[in-house]
Order: sequence, then C-alpha cells, then structure tokens
Amino acid sequence: MPGVIIENLSGKKLSVLIAGLVVCQVACFLIGGFVAPNPSSADNVLATKCLDPGNNSEAWFYVRGKGSCHRIDDYLDEEHRLNYANKIVFVFQIPLPRDNVILDYSRWQQNLIGVIQLEVAYHSEAEMALSTVLTLDAKIAYRNEGDPEDDWKYYASSLEERIVECSMEVKKEGDHYNCSIIPLFELGSLHHDYYLLNVRLPVDNDLNMNTNLGQVEDMWLVAINQNGGFTKIWLSLKTLFFPCIIAIVIWFWKRVHQLSRTPVLLEYMLLALGCALIFLNTPFELITLFYDFPFMILLADIRQGVFYAALLSFWLVFAGEHLMIQDNEQRNQLRTYWKHLSGVFTGCLSLFIFDLCERGTQLVNPFYSIWVTNIGTNVALTFITVAMVSAGVYFVFLCYMIWQVFGNISVKRQALPSMSNVRRLHYEGIIYRFKFLMLVTLLCAAMTIIGFILGQASEGRWKWDEDLHLDYTSAFFTGVYGMWNIYIFALMVLYAPSHKQWPSEMDINIATTEEIEFSPLSHSNMHDGANEISALTSFARKAAFD
Repeated sequence: MPGVIIENLSGKKLSVLIAGLVVCQVACFLIGGFVAPNPSSADNVLATKCLDPGNNSEAWFYVRGKGSCHRIDDYLDEEHRLNYANKIVFVFQIPLPRDNVILDYSRWQQNLIGVIQLEVAYHSEAEMALSTVLTLDAKIAYRNEGDPEDDWKYYASSLEERIVECSMEVKKEGDHYNCSIIPLFELGSLHHDYYLLNVRLPVDNDLNMNTNLGQVEDMWLVAINQNGGFTKIWLSLKTLFFPCIIAIVIWFWKRVHQLSRTPVLLEYMLLALGCALIFLNTPFELITLFYDFPFMILLADIRQGVFYAALLSFWLVFAGEHLMIQDNEQRNQLRTYWKHLSGVFTGCLSLFIFDLCERGTQLVNPFYSIWVTNIGTNVALTFITVAMVSAGVYFVFLCYMIWQVFGNISVKRQALPSMSNVRRLHYEGIIYRFKFLMLVTLLCAAMTIIGFILGQASEGRWKWDEDLHLDYTSAFFTGVYGMWNIYIFALMVLYAPSHKQWPSEMDINIATTEEIEFSPLSHSNMHDGANEISALTSFARKAAFD
C-alpha cells in the first residue's frame, strides 16, 4: 500500500518541512506584533449642541468650515430647556482634526461603529429613572474630499428607541449619573471621507417620549473603526496565502485521482476544508477600495462561519477515522458522524441566523440593533453564551476523541515487538509522527476556540458590557490566521498519497505469521483495506478484530 507522505517521507525532509512551517508561523505572529497596529481604534467625540429655532428636521447642522450651527455653549436652564428641547441638535462631525490637521477616513478602515453615552446631571426636581426608554431622532450624512463644505449628502436616518441604564450611589445635586453606553449605528463600509451625525432627543408629553430623561447636559460618541494599517497587513497575508492554498489543493486532489481506488472520506473532508479556506482567503476586501459594498461585514461573517464549520467537522472526522469501529461496514461514510456534525451545523446555523437578523437588517437601516430591547438583549446574549459554551464543550469532546485514538493505537502497539525490525521501525515512526500531528491539531483547536470566544466578547463589549476590556491584539489575529493556513497546508502535503511503495523489495519475504497479523480477515475487509487513506488508519482498525 502506498500510504501517505507523512508515513513515507524521510526524517530529514520532514524536519526541513516542519522547520519551514514553524518559521512561517513565527513570522505571522511577529508581523502582527511588531508591524501591524491594533486591529481597531476608538475616538471619543463630544457633541456640539446646536439650536434649531425653526425646528427644521430636514436641515443639516455642522460645525467646521463656515458652519451652520448656532452653538449653545452653556446648557439652558430648566425653563428654556423645556421650551427648546425639540430644537436642540447634538452634532458630531467625524473624524476629528488632530494637531490642526483636517483628517479624513480612508477606505482601508473598512467599517464604522458608533455608540453614544449621555451625561445626565442629577436634580431632585427632575430625577431620572434607573431604566429609561430613550427615543433618538438620528440621521447620517457624508461628503467627500473636494466637495463644498456644506454639500452634505443624505446617508440614512431613523427614529430609534434605546434603553439606557443609569445609576448613582450617592445622589448629590449637579453630579452625573453613571449611564450605560448605547449602540447607535454600524456602517458596513467607510467609502466616504467625512461623516456628519445629527441627533435629537424629541420630547412629546402626549406620547410620553423622553419625558423622564432628567437633565441631559452632554452627549458623547465613541466612533470605532478598523485601523487602515492593520487592514493592509491583513489583506497582504490574504493575498499571499490565497494562491498558495489554491495550488496545494489542486496538487493534493491530482495526487488523489492518480490512485486506482476511489477517494476516501478523509480526503473528501480535506478537499472541503481546503475549499473553505480558499473562500476565507479570497481578498474580497480589495474591491471595497473602489466600490461601496456595505454588506462586506456580513460576507466576512459568512465566510468565517463556513470555514469554522468545515474545520470543526474535519477534526471530528479526522479523529473518528483513526478510532476502532466494531461495525466495519459503517466506516469511511459521512453518515457515521451525523450526530457529531449535526451539533456543529446547528451551532453555525444559529450564529448565522443571529448575524443575519442584526447585520442583515443593518444593510437597510444602519441604526438597527438587536440589543435595543430587554428581550433582544437577552436573546443576543443567549446566542453568544451558548456559542461560547458549545465551543468549550466541543474542545473537550475533541480532546476525548483524540485520547481514545491514542488509547487505541497504544493497545495495538503491543504487537510491535513480535514484528521484524523493518516493519516495527516503520510503524513506530508512523505512530510518533501521527501523535505529533494530533498534538498540533489540539493546539490549533485550542487557539481557534480561544480566538472565537475572544472575538465574540471583544465585538460585544461595546453593546453589553462597557467594563469589559480585552486586549485582542494584532499578533493574535495574524498568528491564528497564519496558523490556519499553515496547518491546512501541512495536512494537504502530509496526507497526500505517497508515490513510494512499502514494504520494499528486500522486505517481501517476511515471516508468514507476520503476514497473517496484518493481512485482511475477509474478502470484504480486503476491499476496505485497499481504500484506507494511510497505513495507520488500517493499523488502528485491526484492533477491532483482535
């Protein structure tokens, strides 16, 4: 049986291959740690309060250049505040200048998320409830470099409700409440240079709209965007890995089709995994440098989900195909793993539906958020919590399966001393290499699960817990991304069919007892043995008949 490359490659060549892959992996971490900036940045912008005497909701108010804002520097007293509540506009013009230099957004920055926070002063005559429904009338405009300063073009608008939670340990006149952050909008692309946000807090006694807010003195906007420098590094890695993975997948599948047998399940799973990685690596983001694609974040989430589903499914099949299965007729078939794969599929489908509900709707209304109500927040937190717990349970289960694989091989390994030196050394080498590969698989799985959990928590911290701070650095991003490519590249190379034949001519006349030990038990098993991907899978399965 030819076997696979990992079983027949010389120790020297294998060492060179592993050393090269390790160097690439270290380089991915170093690029993220020393070259790339942080993945995202957040700017705090204090609103400029403008007075709109005509209460013209169609007008745009901006503060730089000639401006159109009648500023309210000192907050109005109680009497004027009630009279002018519907005429006050909170204006945010972003990005902010820095060192007297007018900055603009770059398309490399990819996306923009906006959350707001209120500064509400405590007054005994206008005390604010701990949980208040806040109604915001918000609209966004944009203009590009070279446009006139007053040429703001409409982007989106909406009348939204948010729940704001405020607390105060010791109530003292004039002190500010500690209020939660409020997710306001999410733009899937940053295709324009400048953005303008106008926010009103309309008051309507008949509708009980914003009547229990207390005295809102100021409003802050936290604008979060991906750093352009990180995007360049990220897309450079994608552009580098993309043709490499395409080439190795084509090479792998050609070698499989050169065999006289039909491809086995593990080879099909490797092909699916390679295709999923190609889909993930495709640098679609480069198109956003020329065209406006607001759905790019949703597409990125879908690509990530497809890759996760393929990778998690492959690990289950990879471990399962090296287990001893008593019912030999069921092996090498995908339906054998339907219970395992249905769990992975259900988890990925749930995350896809959750993502589609929020980011899919944001394509129409960027102010929409599933976190705006208590029910929506609970549902969202439930999805995220279940996903995180499922990821942890999956890793434990994968560890259990790999432990079973090691146990199976250890049982069968007891037969090695009775073999000839050539055959014993051959199988011992295979076992050591396979165990090393399984340990690398566990490390890759652990890093993937940690990355998934940190990613969910880091993304949600602006929406459900402002006190949660995670240092999700560029080195971890680029390191894990590089690890996926290097690991799958190595699997394609090491599990490609080998052209070497074993045993060699000098080992043909082995003892008859040894031939019985490793010969098929029946005609049916002989047919199955010919379809094994490697000598080790056949070796591990022999114990089912001992």
